[in-house]
Amino acid sequence: MGESREIYYVYQVEGVSIESSIVYNVLALRRLHWRLPMKREFASVLGCLAIGLVPAFAQQPAYPFKDPTLAMEKRIDNLLSLMTIEEKVDCLGTRTGVPRLGVPNFGSSEGIHGVVQRGSQGQINRAGITTTQFPQPPGMGESWDPDLVRQAGAVQGYEARFITQTEKYNRQILMLWGPQSDLARDPRWGRSEEVYGEDPFFNGTMAVAFIKGLQGDDPKYWQAAALLKHFLANSNENYRISSSSDFDQRLFWEYYSVPFRMGFLEGGAKGVMASYNAWNGVTMAVNPILKSIVQQQWGVDVLSSDGGAVKLLVEPRKLFPNQKEAVIACLKAGINQFLDSYRNETLAALKDGSVTPAEIDDLLRHKFRVTIRLGLLDPPEMVPFSKIKDSPEPWNTEKDQAVSMKMALESVVLLKNANSFLPLKKGSLKSIAVIGPLADSIHWDWYGGTPPHTITPLQGIKNEVGPNVKVKYAADEIGNAAVNAARTSDIAIVVVGNDPTCGPDMAHDWVTSPDGGNTLPCTSPSDGREGRDRESLTLGQEQLVKQVFAVNPKTVVLLISSFPFAINWSEANVPAILHMAHSSQDEGAALAKVLFGGYNPAGRLVTTWPKSIDQLPKMMDYNIRNGRTYMYFKGEPLYPFGYGLSYTTFRYSNLKTSSARLASDGTLQVNVDVTNTGSYAGDEVVQVYVKHPHSKVERPGEELKGFQRVTLEPNQTKTVEIPLKAATLAYWDVKLSAFKVEAEQVDLVIGSSSSDIKLRTTVRVQ
Repeated sequence: MGESREIYYVYQVEGVSIESSIVYNVLALRRLHWRLPMKREFASVLGCLAIGLVPAFAQQPAYPFKDPTLAMEKRIDNLLSLMTIEEKVDCLGTRTGVPRLGVPNFGSSEGIHGVVQRGSQGQINRAGITTTQFPQPPGMGESWDPDLVRQAGAVQGYEARFITQTEKYNRQILMLWGPQSDLARDPRWGRSEEVYGEDPFFNGTMAVAFIKGLQGDDPKYWQAAALLKHFLANSNENYRISSSSDFDQRLFWEYYSVPFRMGFLEGGAKGVMASYNAWNGVTMAVNPILKSIVQQQWGVDVLSSDGGAVKLLVEPRKLFPNQKEAVIACLKAGINQFLDSYRNETLAALKDGSVTPAEIDDLLRHKFRVTIRLGLLDPPEMVPFSKIKDSPEPWNTEKDQAVSMKMALESVVLLKNANSFLPLKKGSLKSIAVIGPLADSIHWDWYGGTPPHTITPLQGIKNEVGPNVKVKYAADEIGNAAVNAARTSDIAIVVVGNDPTCGPDMAHDWVTSPDGGNTLPCTSPSDGREGRDRESLTLGQEQLVKQVFAVNPKTVVLLISSFPFAINWSEANVPAILHMAHSSQDEGAALAKVLFGGYNPAGRLVTTWPKSIDQLPKMMDYNIRNGRTYMYFKGEPLYPFGYGLSYTTFRYSNLKTSSARLASDGTLQVNVDVTNTGSYAGDEVVQVYVKHPHSKVERPGEELKGFQRVTLEPNQTKTVEIPLKAATLAYWDVKLSAFKVEAEQVDLVIGSSSSDIKLRTTVRVQ
């Protein structure tokens, strides 16, 4: 243990000098050179300590901002009036606490598929914090189950609140940076592993569900706060610090902004992070739409820069001569949370009048609304979420683990099952070869945390078959290990996929990107992640599949991947293929249950899987009408959007709508009977698409407008009811600068994927 020492200091509250003391560890604070004669220094140093210590040594006066009966804006008026200018500037960073006044910091953390805490040098989860880890967002999306995504968001919000309020951790992480609400317009995008899919309505529906779970259902207080990222059209990595995503107003309103708009207006999120890229030549960190649309129309309070984004305005973009001018421009654009150097620059701008105190107050007003919504200024007994502390660690509870396991199971997609090869029958097997570089590991990504447990595919299979079936493991073909294991086994299971970190040392292995930024030296051209786009869709490990299949045709491929792969050979030859996204703590257990019939898979793909990279437009072409997504794809894909198989079969019948006409401001119900005609209980994902054959303006070939996952026993029939809102059929009228619902006759097509349509009907929109 280090040497402890007690120091005394004097600070002022409302002009009254108060003497107090605190015991500190000399070794831990030796480098801080404490000098505490002034209240500003006291606030700064104490900000380095756990915020929970602040109120313990001084009786705080009953400031009006702490009065829960006072209107929110009046509370904020009072708080701002009490703060020094230095305290205000400090709150423009990621810390929003005011220790001198007893205002807690709500803090932040990554959180797109599990709560993350990073230390220095990219190290994850300091102090041994483990949290529930779900599949990457494409995997969560592949469940096609918004209610389950809501439950996953609720798990994350609860765990963030628990960590924040539990003395053992005492770490403020109440604003989680998620969901990632961009769109996977191109499978080469290195960060498509972070988003739900390629369809705007689908992604928006999942984002809304996640936000509602995260923030909770209390009518007054939030459990945690969501910060959506990265606004807007952030879907290339190699040139992200210098590129412009160029497209017209219609694509802005009808495609790229849809998941964000839904997340704000329907989900209730109040935070967003601006992306590195520009839109039509205007860099997002200083783009006027942050204020005019995101804040003023959609009601967003926290406008955050991305890490290092301000510096990039100077170099390489050369928009401003120095960091100070770049910071000023960001402040004027509405940025009130900086992940970059800003403090000295802001103080200098205030000193020379480039920025006024009133402008700083206006920026902070928005942030303190989040503080109040989280209940941080109210008596704990008023805030239901304040009770989330000093209880069993939630990630070790049956409740959180059950949500994790269900998400893992529902995310599994059956891509191929020739002649009902799956499920495997344990009673008829004596030996199984489990082969491949991903067979005995779970791969984490840049935005995943540390799970409380992990089950690899190898371990999951061993657990499932028990001691009476011999399981032979071979990681690769070194020494003919894979071939020998496959040749001498009844069944071969090959586990292949990508490496989402491009190597074991992702925090340090950065090299210069084509535009002077940072990227990663991935060993495989088909790998990608933040900072690096994929160069290929070919799965190099498919060669291992071919070698195994040559000696044992009874081969199953488990593809664990963050993105689509052009696995044309496997699709043509291997009898069964399953897909799952990375990073679920229950990856192996879920795959094993599906393999051996303990669970009937019903996951559906959330992107179009091309047969070849040649089917894609140029990477930097953001006009999706030129052949992107299922809405405009040219040619035949390997697997279409919404695709996925089942161990059972389903029949659709009796398609009806609640009305033959849909008012421009109305909603109708689409009803269809779905019958399980097979011998296995299972889920079907009913998908409603709309076509506009008579529209007077250009429309996509088809658009997803509703979906529902339904569970059916053998021979059971259920009527599935899916609402169709006329507002979702609107297009952006450029002349009116507004959405317009066109009077037209539309086709409603119902099926189990975008290309597997079972029934059709028409509706008159008026």
